[in-house]
Amino acid sequence: MPRHPRVREPVQVYLDRADKDLLDRLAARTGLSRAELLRRGVRRLAESELAERRPGCSLERLTGALGEDPSLPHDLSAKHDAYLYGGRPSKRRRR
Repeated sequence: MPRHPRVREPVQVYLDRADKDLLDRLAARTGLSRAELLRRGVRRLAESELAERRPGCSLERLTGALGEDPSLPHDLSAKHDAYLYGGRPSKRRRR
């Protein structure tokens, strides 16, 4: 008897009611099995979490995150602490 080229291992998962309902809704909407949805979810999470990232790659996500709002201060990047924490920015001593 030929073996299936892909051996699958059973995994037991405990979901709370909200997650189970969400999984059931996804299965009904997509026509995919719950197991296939879980496999796809794991793969998608692995793509983002396990991907090799070069130093500074998070900056790409942040650039332009605030959009083009005209009410943003023109000196926000230079005086970000003052805007975040209030008061005047402290002056650093040069060595």
